[in-house]
Amino acid sequence: MENLIAGLEMLARWDVMLALLVGSVGGVTIGAIPGVGPAVAIAILLPATFSLDPIVGLTMLLGIYGSSMYGGAIPAVLINTPGTAVNALTSYDGYPMTQKGQAHRAVSLAYSASFWGGMFGILCLILLSPVLALVAPMFGSREIFLAAFLGILLVILAHRGQIFAAGLLAMFGIFLQTIGLDAVTYTQRFTFGLSFLSSGINLIVVVLGLFALSQAFFLLTEPDSTPDAKPVTGRMSDGIKELLQHKRVATVASGFGVLLGMIPGTGEFTAQFMSYTYAQKTSKTPEAFGKGSPEGLIASEAANNAVPAAAMIPLLALGIPGEALTAMMLSVFYVHNVVPGPQLFQNNIDLVYGLYFALIALNLIVMVFLLFSTNLLTRIIRVPTRFLGVMILLLSFVGVYSLRNSLTDCMISAGFGVLGLVLKRLNLPIVPIILGMVLGGIMEVKLRSALPRLKTPLDMIDRPISFVLFVMILIVLALHIRALVREWNAHQTDADHDMHDSQMR
Repeated sequence: MENLIAGLEMLARWDVMLALLVGSVGGVTIGAIPGVGPAVAIAILLPATFSLDPIVGLTMLLGIYGSSMYGGAIPAVLINTPGTAVNALTSYDGYPMTQKGQAHRAVSLAYSASFWGGMFGILCLILLSPVLALVAPMFGSREIFLAAFLGILLVILAHRGQIFAAGLLAMFGIFLQTIGLDAVTYTQRFTFGLSFLSSGINLIVVVLGLFALSQAFFLLTEPDSTPDAKPVTGRMSDGIKELLQHKRVATVASGFGVLLGMIPGTGEFTAQFMSYTYAQKTSKTPEAFGKGSPEGLIASEAANNAVPAAAMIPLLALGIPGEALTAMMLSVFYVHNVVPGPQLFQNNIDLVYGLYFALIALNLIVMVFLLFSTNLLTRIIRVPTRFLGVMILLLSFVGVYSLRNSLTDCMISAGFGVLGLVLKRLNLPIVPIILGMVLGGIMEVKLRSALPRLKTPLDMIDRPISFVLFVMILIVLALHIRALVREWNAHQTDADHDMHDSQMR
């Protein structure tokens, strides 16, 4: 009870509430503008949050992270252009409903499903917190190393069809974090005699380049366009009544979001497709999916909004981010010498509960805001893309320069911006680089800490949790190899059928 009261007192601070309000409303607005997205916004705001208290900075970033998907549903439904990447599946059924003259119904359903998923995810997180507090202290250096290794493995394997490229990019990220002065031996690593590399490659400089500057370059090199969204009439609260008719679909979809949100490398996309598939298979009208099915829209939005709260579980309990946005939040912890992991639940439990309550308040604020401001957001959607590109470019360079007042950082960030643009053009993932930098650093530190206490390689897995993690790594690899063999056999079978058919002719 004392922890709950401390968390509420932390949330009641005026600066925390202001940060939550700014993050929530700003996240919805950013999500509603196609071409920006939460990753760009969080990357730009990161330097500013370093000068704030941890709870204030994290609350603002959480506000953007958790609310952007609400706003991203608006253009997905109205103009068939997802505001954020994770709202892509929303357009499958949302836009057909708009074409049928049911835009109000689709938007209100999307809001209601998002709220259901968000609150469900937070409830699961709060219920799991006592378990986390008990389990987290059992993780030593070797357990965290294996958990980080499992996380980076899952991130790589999550990019089906691009696993080799994702692996190389993750290794590139791991290499980047080794550049600079070695904190243990005080020797230069991969600096090549260049003084500006002695302090290493700053994570935020890379984040701003790969996400913000690359998106600015992308928008500036594309033809200028101005999306057009028509106003929506009707009460936005009507969707709650219809959602209750499909509460089974909403609950199961939220469950998928929580489960997959806790697993690094999976996140919103996998949760969406699994929940959408479940909803279609169990629906009485599966033929309506993709043509304006309310169940399909609910499954998509409930799943992706349950993920943010669940993604905080590995971050808070183990200090291991599951995707790029939580990796950015991790840097805020580090700047303020608050280390997520086993000690967080013992030493900073009030901060943990403060974040829980911030997530609840975030969803309530966003829902109330959207009930009255949907048509205002439809006007914001019409911002020209070239103007967006210029603004992102300007804010990104201001953010990079403000870190250390260094023009060198600006040039490095611009270089990563060009790299990010190339990766976007080639349709290759950016996230493995960031997670490689973050998880690679964790793996190196924990491995060095564990090695003096190991006499043989088998000592690495001689404790229950480390052994379980090792078995999980083997299972993940075995399942992936099995899937590859099945794909190969299916390909060979198709090739044999084609050859047989050609011979018959």
